[in-house]
Amino acid sequence: MFTRQEAAQVLLDHQFWQEESHPQGIEGEAMLRQKLEYIHQNPVKRGYIDEPEHWRWSSARNFAGRKGLIELFTDW
Repeated sequence: MFTRQEAAQVLLDHQFWQEESHPQGIEGEAMLRQKLEYIHQNPVKRGYIDEPEHWRWSSARNFAGRKGLIELFTDW
């Protein structure tokens, strides 16, 4: 267990977020689709699965017309 000072020093020594990584607003449907595609393709690019819909926790299932783990509104 770390003391408060030790934990603060660990955070100073090791950066968690990428430098200059700031939230960005999603402006428009085209940008939203691009971000969804990027997210859905991550496990495919890592070689974990062959198709985005195969990733159990992905909303790609919902967007492909299949039943996902949670109900998701996809008609925007």
